[in-house]
Amino acid sequence: MKKIFTVLFLMMVLTACSDTTNKDAKSETTKKDTSSEATEHNYQFIGESEHWEAVYSYKGTELWGEDDGQTTHSSKDNYKLVLTYKGSLEELSSIKNLEYTYETTTSSGSKTEAYTEPPSEKVFTIGGGSENGAIVGEGEVIKVNVKWDGFEESFELHNKVK
Repeated sequence: MKKIFTVLFLMMVLTACSDTTNKDAKSETTKKDTSSEATEHNYQFIGESEHWEAVYSYKGTELWGEDDGQTTHSSKDNYKLVLTYKGSLEELSSIKNLEYTYETTTSSGSKTEAYTEPPSEKVFTIGGGSENGAIVGEGEVIKVNVKWDGFEESFELHNKVK
């Protein structure tokens, strides 16, 4: 990450120091450069506690470019947190309430479910995405907290590649 910021800083300094006017032109014109470079982020964070395991899948794209001599940046991402109960479905048959949350350094989310009948699956999902928000880093530690019918467990998810 430091390398990216160093390269960007150098690009900005070099851009600020360069002469972009065309001295041979009869009128002043600004060259419009719309070149861009995309950086892909594709991570899978995993972890578990005594009763739960989770996978946080993350895909993000950063687009760096230049427009009228100015550095531009945009981003787009999406994520999916899949929480799985490690025991049998029968063990969840008496569950009345389930609340699970996640937290990264840039975002957080939660979901609460109330059951009048036993759940039909032991897999629970929350997902979303954003544009021009902060990108989740490869070395993130994602915190997960699960509460169900008077029980609570917290655990961390780590990038399985790291």
